[in-house]
Amino acid sequence: MRKISSTFSQPLYSVAATREIERQAAASLPPQALRQRAGLSIARLTLALAPHAQRIWVACGPGNNGGDGFEAAGHLHQWGKTVVVTWTGLSTEKSGLPPDADASRQQALAAGVPVATQPPQDFDFCIDALLGTGAMLNPGRAGTELMQHWLEVMQTSQVPRLSVEVPTGLDADTGFTTLINATKSTPHYGCLVGATALFTLSLLTLKPGLFTASGRDSAGEVWFDDLGIDPAASGVPSAWLLGADRAMRPLRKTAPHASHKGSFGDVAILGGESAPATHMTGAALLAARAALHAGAGRVSVALLGNAGPTFDPQQPELMFRTPEALDLKHQVVVCGCGGGEAVKTVIAKVLSSATQVVLDADALNAIAADPQLQSQLKVRQYRAYSTVLTPHPLEAARLLGSTAAKVQGDRLAAASLLAEQFQCVVVLKGSGTVIAAPGQQTHINATGNALLASAGTGDVLAGMIGAYMARGLGVFEAACSAVFVHGREADAWITERPGQALTASALAGALTRSGQL
Repeated sequence: MRKISSTFSQPLYSVAATREIERQAAASLPPQALRQRAGLSIARLTLALAPHAQRIWVACGPGNNGGDGFEAAGHLHQWGKTVVVTWTGLSTEKSGLPPDADASRQQALAAGVPVATQPPQDFDFCIDALLGTGAMLNPGRAGTELMQHWLEVMQTSQVPRLSVEVPTGLDADTGFTTLINATKSTPHYGCLVGATALFTLSLLTLKPGLFTASGRDSAGEVWFDDLGIDPAASGVPSAWLLGADRAMRPLRKTAPHASHKGSFGDVAILGGESAPATHMTGAALLAARAALHAGAGRVSVALLGNAGPTFDPQQPELMFRTPEALDLKHQVVVCGCGGGEAVKTVIAKVLSSATQVVLDADALNAIAADPQLQSQLKVRQYRAYSTVLTPHPLEAARLLGSTAAKVQGDRLAAASLLAEQFQCVVVLKGSGTVIAAPGQQTHINATGNALLASAGTGDVLAGMIGAYMARGLGVFEAACSAVFVHGREADAWITERPGQALTASALAGALTRSGQL
């Protein structure tokens, strides 16, 4: 068993793949072996997380997840803890549990584990073993209202909570959460995160939904136990959790002593519209500063409009050009940051002529609104041009002709669909940023936090990707590395400057220490 961190990349498996792995493993093991291992793992982690907890509430549901809970409750009871189990099937004549899960229930009852109809009045640790990966909360499903009530009790108690497999209400494949309000019976989106500490123990495989959309908020600290089974022997990962071992490896090259600024590549930032009513120069400057601090040898800035500056006193190394003066064939072009309406005047030429492009913000909006530009984007693959799209969910929805809610409902599918549709690398920003590309396994970033939810941080990321491409990284590797470092700097900020806001300017300046050649 181990705690998941951003140090090492991890394979992620869908629910369907996990079930097949479980089926194959169970066929070669004695009956109930996997459930017994799961229950013991849950109980051991409970003791490790809360060694002084004396009264433990285990909420068990109607399926295999509930069986895991009963198994864990038996161990905790045997080890001298006061354990109270609530079970959704208590009022029915038959258990309704799968046979091996019911065997765990009967063993727990025979050992003297008490089963109650209501949560205990006082408890100092709780275990959510209600639904796991098998089902979502549904207003038409028997027992949903009861489960929702128990989840609300867990939340309001402010007691540490351990979820088995995934937090109840979280889709293990997508990270989408629908919780049913017990009083209004209407869905609302989000997650119950009121406990003082949240933990999730994923069993047999790690699930992608734990790390994107609502997953990270819902799951808290994720632990993993493969139960002695190697999933790689039976299944293909649905995605990868991106860790430092993969993201930082391309950056750890030693530059020859006889290097010059051209050795590290050229980046051109095209955006930053200035108009009578709109001034977005800052977005372009943030992207340019980030590209410089991320290691590009030379960075040019081509502002759109007539009122922009020709010199950056905070970063005098930046070189200002007119859009017409850019060398689109030999520079990595980062287009769209603060581009406004003016980006429409240059985007067609960029798509047709620039060999390496990062498209962000208003460039994406312009493409989404123009079928001809979309066609230009698609044909770039036939010219062996490199393209990275960096949409947030709403921009992705516009490109797909969908809605932000649908994109967030399955972020991995949305990113993969965009990548296939336009034959390019896609960085779908958000909690658990998704990086997808044709012919590549989709990655979910393991770094980052809410400090990145501020103006300009997306511009910084676009500049970083451009810099890494200019330094010679493959386009997919450049996107993965930039996303990882971008989030890692936000994580470091919390440790080094607790309580301080992270501005995009500060984020760009912090990049100098990260991954220079």
